[in-house]
Amino acid sequence: MIKKQRSPKILQVDPLNLRHDLINEAALVIINGGVISFPTRHLYGLGADAFNTDAVNRVFEIKRRPEDKPLLVLINKQYDLTRLVRNVPYAATRIMERFWPGAVTIVFKAGDTLPVNLTAGTDRIGVRMPEHPVALALTNAVQGPITATSANITGYSGCSLVSDLDPKIIYKLDLILDVGALKGGIGSTVVDVTASSPRILREGAVSAKDIFSAVFQDR
Repeated sequence: MIKKQRSPKILQVDPLNLRHDLINEAALVIINGGVISFPTRHLYGLGADAFNTDAVNRVFEIKRRPEDKPLLVLINKQYDLTRLVRNVPYAATRIMERFWPGAVTIVFKAGDTLPVNLTAGTDRIGVRMPEHPVALALTNAVQGPITATSANITGYSGCSLVSDLDPKIIYKLDLILDVGALKGGIGSTVVDVTASSPRILREGAVSAKDIFSAVFQDR
């Protein structure tokens, strides 16, 4: 007898009128080691407890992501960095003051308590504070960092609609937060602050010029 695949629970959420009981339900799944799909910015992502090694492994397996590719995480408040990174350089502080919540991912030196699989052994961790109200509320409800890699098989395009998610992804999830269609756009700008001067790893929604302006003005 062929075992029927289980579909995850789908919660319809209105970003402009958040129902915190639904956000809390999704957060509880993450806290208990589950993996969900949720809106990040312009794509749906895979959310798991960043400190749960097994949950992080599931994210890699679901995406078929190479083990040498680290995952970025989302946080709700800057204080969360104390659990994630070794130090917060001046440049990072200026970038956060100007662009968080927003479309800038900052790469720090990873703290010693992070799972090795999360950082893929790179000793670095990418962190962003999301501007999407559902993502921000979810990180607040979890009270800790969550993964935010796009909900797609590695090598394929991400999805701005839940209906476009690959069935291979869907049937391995524990829950989906569906907010409808997400706005398109380019990804976040990725800035490495682990050296003496910030370095742009990927220029995205925020220009390199604006990043450097925020860091070096009034110095």
